[in-house]
Amino acid sequence: MFYKAINQNHRNFIAKQKMFFIGSAPLSGDGHINVSPKGLDSFRVLSDSKVAYMDLIGSGNETSAHVEENRRITIMFCAFDGPPNIMRLYGKGYTVIPGDAEWDEIAQHFDLKPATRQFIVADIYQVQTSCGYSVPLYEYAGERDHADKWADKKGKDGLEEYKLKNNKVSLDGLPTRFYNK
Repeated sequence: MFYKAINQNHRNFIAKQKMFFIGSAPLSGDGHINVSPKGLDSFRVLSDSKVAYMDLIGSGNETSAHVEENRRITIMFCAFDGPPNIMRLYGKGYTVIPGDAEWDEIAQHFDLKPATRQFIVADIYQVQTSCGYSVPLYEYAGERDHADKWADKKGKDGLEEYKLKNNKVSLDGLPTRFYNK
């Protein structure tokens, strides 16, 4: 089924999920399509048409580059327990980095981590739900603490060096918002 906005049932479903997936792609037909799994307590519904997730420093920064080039983003949730369900949020995304006017407003919704790099915000124009009958059942065993340990070991200066080395451009050479102020 298709919806024009996020309703209360959608919010309830999203709140129960421990994992979601981000999909984005460059405009170039030769470019890499990116699908990233996300976890931790990093996703928020800000309104019926706006969502955000806290993005941590990682080995790449594909989503930021893609939404800066063309704004296209899809966010997918799958029920891995309980009744089967898949939900996709189709939106126009953008990156919010420290120092942006929106940073403080969005940050108040999250427990920031040492490796918090940016927020990816999406204005949602369509919600789709589907059956999810063939999504397997899994039991949630907990969160990994590797990102926090890695960030603590790197320290503030080490994290900045890592971002400069690994997060300036996408796999296809597109610049990320993080370094294009």
